[in-house]
Amino acid sequence: MVVYVGCGECGNEMTDVLNEFPELIDPNTGESIMERTVLIANTSNMPVAAREASIYTGITIAEYFRDMGYDVAIMADSTSRWAEALREMSGRLEEMPGDEGYPAYLGSRLAEYYERSGRVMTLGSVPREGSITAISAVSPSGGDISEPVTQNTLRVVKVFWGLDANLAQRRHFPSINWMQSYSLYSTEVGQYLDQVLQADWSKMVTEGMRILKEEEQLNEIVRLVGIDSLSDNDRLTLEVAKSIREDYLQQNAFDDVDTFTSREKQFKMLQLILTFGQEARRALSVGSYLTEIME
Repeated sequence: MVVYVGCGECGNEMTDVLNEFPELIDPNTGESIMERTVLIANTSNMPVAAREASIYTGITIAEYFRDMGYDVAIMADSTSRWAEALREMSGRLEEMPGDEGYPAYLGSRLAEYYERSGRVMTLGSVPREGSITAISAVSPSGGDISEPVTQNTLRVVKVFWGLDANLAQRRHFPSINWMQSYSLYSTEVGQYLDQVLQADWSKMVTEGMRILKEEEQLNEIVRLVGIDSLSDNDRLTLEVAKSIREDYLQQNAFDDVDTFTSREKQFKMLQLILTFGQEARRALSVGSYLTEIME
C-alpha cells in the first residue's frame, strides 16, 4: 500500500498527480497503481490547520492498513511546509518561538511522526505482521540544510537522500548525490543481500563508493591542472567511475527495462563494471596502454 500526502502543494501540482497516477501501471500486478494508493490532497490555499492535520491523517491511515497486515509506504511532500504550518499556528497561539520562529517542540513533533513507522506484530486472534516505511521530502528555502526542519529531521531519520540540482542540470536521474546521501542500515542490508545473493555484495558496494570518492578527488586535480597531468591508473579510475555513474546509478523511469531492476541484475551489473576495472588495471601493470584497453 502507498499513502501519498501532498502537504501544502500547489493546486495545479496536485491536479497533475490526480490525473497522472491512474495512468501508472504496477509492474508486479499489471493493474493501475491507484488500486493500492491513497492520496491526501492538501493544497496551499487550504487552511493552515488542515496542513498540520494532513500528515497525521496520512500516518493514521497507514497504521490502519499496517494493522491489517500490509506493508505500507507513506510519502509526505513536504514536511517543510508542514513545519511552516506549525510555526504559523504557534505564532497565533503566542507560544515561545525557537530557531527561526519555529516552535520549540518542532523536534519532538517530527520524532513522534517518524517513530510511528517500523515493523510490528499486530494484535488480534490471527497474528499479522505489518510495516510502515516513512518517506518524506524536506524542501529547505534556498537549499540551506542548516535550517531547523532539516537538522531536526536528520537527528531522527537513519536514511538521507540528498538531491543535487547540478546532477539534474546534467540530466542525471535520479539526481541523488551519492557523496551527501547515507544510510545507517547499510550494514544490515549488506548482510542480508550477501546471504540472499550468495556473494560479497557489501564489499562490492564499498569498492564502488571508494572509486566514486577517488573520482571526486581526481576531478579537483583535473580542474586545476588538466587531465593530461593524470597517470593512466588515475584516468582508468575516472573511466570506471563514469561507468558506475552513467551505466549503474543513472536510470530512466520512462523506460520499461530501466524503470525496475532486480537484485540479481543489479549485482551482475556492478560486478561487471568492477571486474573490468580490475582486469584493466592488471593490463596496465604489464605495460598495456589505456587507449588500447578502452578501444
